[in-house]
Amino acid sequence: MKPADVFRHCPQCGQPAAQPGNAPFHCAACGFLFYFNPAIASGAVLLAPDDTVLLVRRAKDPHRGKLTVPGGFIDAGEIAEDALRREIREEVGLSVERLDYFCSLPNSYHYGGVTYQVLDFFFLGRVTAKAVQTDPAEVSEVCWIRREEIALEEIAFDSVREMLRRFLSSSGR
Repeated sequence: MKPADVFRHCPQCGQPAAQPGNAPFHCAACGFLFYFNPAIASGAVLLAPDDTVLLVRRAKDPHRGKLTVPGGFIDAGEIAEDALRREIREEVGLSVERLDYFCSLPNSYHYGGVTYQVLDFFFLGRVTAKAVQTDPAEVSEVCWIRREEIALEEIAFDSVREMLRRFLSSSGR
């Protein structure tokens, strides 16, 4: 189910939707207009001093057990870099000062019977040490992997897989 499918009635006046699922939702009765914009998330390729890449194994659905980069959803009022630093601290206990923008990609996030459209912003960062402190509710395993050993078929999300494909091809893999 897409978020647009939830609007079977106008949230302002309660009239039945003429065509449920249309985006944007427009109520013919009262003129209410609602745009279905994507959620925003950020993630990072973090490189250690030995040039290995940090990947984390997801401890929860969607894609429990698959690998991804540290990151998560951006809260209202947050900028992408600050949200990413917060997520990195929460997931693996690392502090990252410098984050360089790499790319953005659309994604779909299937959760709770709803498919959310997401726009993911990806950054590159370096850490000074590999010592991590994970949140077991978020991360079941931390993997420092050499670039040439990253198996794209193990990656959780299409956008992360595509970003890593671009990263690996730009870094000479």
